[in-house]
Amino acid sequence: MVYVWLIIGFICLIYGGNWLVDGSVKLAKRLGVSPLLIGLTLVGFGTSTPELITSLLAVFDKSEGIAVGNVVGSNIANILLVLGVAAVLSPVQVDLKSFRRDGTFLALSSLILVFAVLLGRIGHLMGFVMVGTLFIYVAYSYFSDKKQQQEQNNPDECGKPIMALGQTIIGISLTLLGAKLLVTNASLLAREWEISEKVIGLTIVAVGTSLPELITSIISAIHKHNDVAFGNVVGSNIYNALFILGLTAVFMPIEIREKMGLDLWVMMGATVALIGIALWKKRFSRGIGVLFLLAYAVYVWRLFI
Repeated sequence: MVYVWLIIGFICLIYGGNWLVDGSVKLAKRLGVSPLLIGLTLVGFGTSTPELITSLLAVFDKSEGIAVGNVVGSNIANILLVLGVAAVLSPVQVDLKSFRRDGTFLALSSLILVFAVLLGRIGHLMGFVMVGTLFIYVAYSYFSDKKQQQEQNNPDECGKPIMALGQTIIGISLTLLGAKLLVTNASLLAREWEISEKVIGLTIVAVGTSLPELITSIISAIHKHNDVAFGNVVGSNIYNALFILGLTAVFMPIEIREKMGLDLWVMMGATVALIGIALWKKRFSRGIGVLFLLAYAVYVWRLFI
């Protein structure tokens, strides 16, 4: 029965991803903002909801290893796996003007996450700082993007925004349902195989909760909406680093008992690679996508040995 639920979850992800990408692009046009901003906010945050729920439940169950491993592992998977797959399917172009803003916040959020984890404890104050930083980013992104779009005088091209918003929400709901079915049943199998909490969090749960981002980015790449795919990855990583652990710590301080030195450095290395390639090349080619996927395969292999 576990395998049946896995198949159903995968079907939900496919259909939900199609609706999500189509609805988000329509919504961006109707609201007069870029698809990149929708990818950074609504799509990025919406597809990161599994990470939030997983981390909250893990901390309340005193399984902090899964909570922190989930966030760090998801950020690694988003860059190396999700962006890697998207680039292999269709090279991803980078809007350098917007990325200077988003890349700055991505670097800042990653540094805050590393600092918080190395402290060994994320308390209430640090939680409020992380959540507050995220809200500043969202507000700044919206107003700067809105101004840029007005200067370009882009006309609205779609019907009522409520229809596009509804389609986007349905798409998010289906992708979340599919991810939940996959993560729950994959975790059950992993526990039967006696895999440690840290490895479950860094691999199965992290990849599972990144499935909405993966499916969304694949479909975006197929339909040539690479700005949504790229914004989804960047937005999800900022959201993961600041909001998921931040909001969790606001409710209950997180004690980090397991060492995560290697995993943090892999996450920072992947983040630096993303920012460097975006600023230098302004494009993620198929070759870079293959390198990202190979790097992720080596990382997962290293975890299990």
